Amino acid sequence: MENEKPRGGGFFERIRNGLSKTRKSFIKNLDEMVFGEKIITKDVFQNLEEVLIMADLGPAFTEDLIEEMRYRANRKELTDPGALKGVLKDHILEILEKSERPLAVPEERPYTIMVVGVNGTGKTTTIGKMARYFRNDGKSVLLAAADTFRAAAIEQLEVWSERAGVPLIKQKMGADPSAVVYDALHAARARKTDVVMIDTAGRLHTKTNLMDELKKVTRIMGREMEGAPHETLLVLDATTGQNALVQARMFDEGIGITGIVLTKLDGTSKGGIVIRIAKELKLPIRYIGVGEGLDDLREFRSEEYVNALFEP
Repeated sequence: MENEKPRGGGFFERIRNGLSKTRKSFIKNLDEMVFGEKIITKDVFQNLEEVLIMADLGPAFTEDLIEEMRYRANRKELTDPGALKGVLKDHILEILEKSERPLAVPEERPYTIMVVGVNGTGKTTTIGKMARYFRNDGKSVLLAAADTFRAAAIEQLEVWSERAGVPLIKQKMGADPSAVVYDALHAARARKTDVVMIDTAGRLHTKTNLMDELKKVTRIMGREMEGAPHETLLVLDATTGQNALVQARMFDEGIGITGIVLTKLDGTSKGGIVIRIAKELKLPIRYIGVGEGLDDLREFRSEEYVNALFEP
């Protein structure tokens, strides 16, 4: 989450290593099926379309890109398939730059972040890593265990609160999540806490049931603190590919999302889902996760991502 240069060692190398599965499948297929040809033909565009769809870049992005490439080729601006790679890279960067909006915590406190997402996306781990970062940045942090439907969720958040060195507000399993949130907000105000992060349930009996519960939590937060939640952060698992996009739409339509965290990019060959999310949802991508280490969750930087994707 530090400002790092797009090239060189450090986190850029971790992004590059984390995207190795995507790079090997995506760029390798492009080179073999598209860029290896000597002239631009109809087959080149058909092969390109196939590779982009397979990489989960989505039909909207693919159609726009191929239309742009055909236009340039007809104007003789592109003379060989290899030149298409530069257009592809620029087009991806242009899309991602619009979603590059790191989370900025204002001076007013407490700043409330409600973290949502289905179980298994790395939601609780993300909360713990963010709490550690905020604390290292000199901010006081309070966690709230509002996923009271699973004992494991409360226990896991408790472990992360200890690792990050921040307090946790919790109740017993089965308690009303809104009651936990109520306690956390009042505790944060009394302690003059800078950041409050709220873990929420990821799976109830039905989608409607889940959204109703999250809406209730949102209402309680807004009633107890003006403007809360100030950030509603959705955690998505990149390994689920198109399902991540479906989840994003579901949560955005249900409760409204202000930012996205995309985790487990190191475990997937379909890291192109980042581009599809940026293109189709136009939601800010706050952070990406490219490993299990404490420092492997960082602010999303579009140039770093594109360079790591295309560099050999």
